[in-house]
Amino acid sequence: MKILFIGDIVGQTGRDVIKTKLQKIIEKYDIDFVIANGENVTHGKGLIFRHYEELCDCGIDVFTLGNHYNSKYELRKFIDDVDNIIRPYNLLPGSYPGVGTKVFDVNGYLVRVTNILGEAFMSNVNITNHYLALKEIIDEGEPCDVHIVDFHGESTSEKQIIGYVFDGQLSAILGTHTHVQTRDNQILPNGTAFISDAGMCGAADGVIGWDVDSVVNKMIFGATKAIEVAISAKKMFNGVVLNIDENTGKCKEIFTIYQVWED
Repeated sequence: MKILFIGDIVGQTGRDVIKTKLQKIIEKYDIDFVIANGENVTHGKGLIFRHYEELCDCGIDVFTLGNHYNSKYELRKFIDDVDNIIRPYNLLPGSYPGVGTKVFDVNGYLVRVTNILGEAFMSNVNITNHYLALKEIIDEGEPCDVHIVDFHGESTSEKQIIGYVFDGQLSAILGTHTHVQTRDNQILPNGTAFISDAGMCGAADGVIGWDVDSVVNKMIFGATKAIEVAISAKKMFNGVVLNIDENTGKCKEIFTIYQVWED
């Protein structure tokens, strides 16, 4: 089974990247299932229904989220009406609608997709322990053939620790949130695929997808104006392709996609 996992899609530029590149990548690598991190889709923070529909039409099968899950109130109103948006599993119980893990039928095999928020350096989020949350899913969740985890966190070491702790119990642990593709992709000793961060889709000459001047003015000079998503002719597509043995749930191969171009 070939699974494409797409790094954080950032704003309009990121949506344009998906519209331009996704179908070509699906065809080139013979992809069976597409997962994308969608927490930055709408103006850089959150996800609204119109943008969700646009990206579904492009070929994305499942969306995961992250710390900006609640940045657009509209998502709260429709997340329970769709079947392919996975918000962080380890939010405080009852604090937000939707589900944090779900099983999908892909060509007759059961593929679980889970979204977990890391704890290190993540401000303004109230969550339960990520290790216990993942253990709960593995121990108590319905059986599946393949299990893909989007670990949305700031700390690379936190992600690596979880990778080794759950090596052999998951098909893949794929990091998101920093928007910088780490390219430490590997198969861990017991068959779990790992990367600290899958990267992003958006402006290639911004600051992790944001307009350079607006970020500099805010972070260096203390400007109160909100930072803006970069609108740029130079774009990038980041993600990873997983080749998974459906019968064992182990990953046989993980490789990165890192494309940069100018319109």
